[in-house]
Amino acid sequence: MFQILSRWMMALLVVAGLGGCGYNDFQKLDEETRGAWSEVLNQYQRRADLVPNLVATVKGEAAFEQDTLTKVIEARAKATAMQVTPETLNNPEAFKKFQEVQGQLGSALSRLMVVSEQYPSLKANQAFSDLRVQLEGTENRITVARNRYIKAVQAYNILVRSLPSNLTAMVMGYKAKEGFTVANEAQISLPPTVDFNKK
Repeated sequence: MFQILSRWMMALLVVAGLGGCGYNDFQKLDEETRGAWSEVLNQYQRRADLVPNLVATVKGEAAFEQDTLTKVIEARAKATAMQVTPETLNNPEAFKKFQEVQGQLGSALSRLMVVSEQYPSLKANQAFSDLRVQLEGTENRITVARNRYIKAVQAYNILVRSLPSNLTAMVMGYKAKEGFTVANEAQISLPPTVDFNKK
């Protein structure tokens, strides 16, 4: 009888110890970061799916800059060719590469939108206008999804670094996760140049 009671007490202490060490919190926050990451990927995929329709619509404009379209097509190909798995979150190099290819696609699409302003018939095209609105909405969704991911990673990383859960992190091998970064932080910290004399 004493031996059975002793085993129950030991099991109860182990369960209580695991609950207090943050193990369950790691599981919860890890799942939250994975869920938030999935939504980021979902929105990037939505953007990539819009590109072929956008390119096909723009190709109808005979004088449109082929170089701009080629860059959009190439950037989309790179972005969709990159295989992204949940392990990407724990691999800083793969995560950085993923951010780079998505940044290239975003830049190419921005350039396409700027260049399209020079083509009145394209701006008047209803299909292009609809696609442009969808693309702008998707870019906003990407921003929201990235912000949710950033917050989920922040909560996870706080748990990894805080006492006593940092001890559990060391024992169980939980490491801080990469957050989103700006591709060229030095460049965006410079004030924009505004010249009202240019024509």
